[in-house]
Amino acid sequence: MSTDAIVVLKEDHKEMRRLFRAFQDAQDGPASQRQKLVGQILEALTVHTYLENEVMYPEVRKLLPDLEDDILESYEEHHVADLLCAELATMDADDAHFNAKTTVLIENVEHHVEEEEQEWFPKVREALGRKQLQEIGERMIALRADAPRSPTAPKAIKKALDAVTA
Repeated sequence: MSTDAIVVLKEDHKEMRRLFRAFQDAQDGPASQRQKLVGQILEALTVHTYLENEVMYPEVRKLLPDLEDDILESYEEHHVADLLCAELATMDADDAHFNAKTTVLIENVEHHVEEEEQEWFPKVREALGRKQLQEIGERMIALRADAPRSPTAPKAIKKALDAVTA
């Protein structure tokens, strides 16, 4: 597995897209299946945004001040996703708003991923050397084991609050 930070994040994006498709295919299925899939989505998003907020964004913000606006927008997009994740974590799949709220979360995350992959990542790759991206990626990989798995975990809540004041 590559330690390049962008490759690491794109692998996470690929897994999230897979989970999103599985949820979309299961929308008319049993509530238990939707509940399980949303739990997996919430875990994947919680870990991913934690790694970005704790490692990738602060590093890029420090090394590439011209990308400040992109970073701040990403923090805000994460904050919106964090709020939706926290709400979904407390909901049952039988709730009338469950599918709609999950769909809004998916749409927001897909927009965010598209911006990162099409606009932001190419700028970062061009500006940072291979060695820097590998060092950032190694730090993210090392932090993954200690990353929160639930949007209601204390570290995740702190991350969400920090994003507001970043």
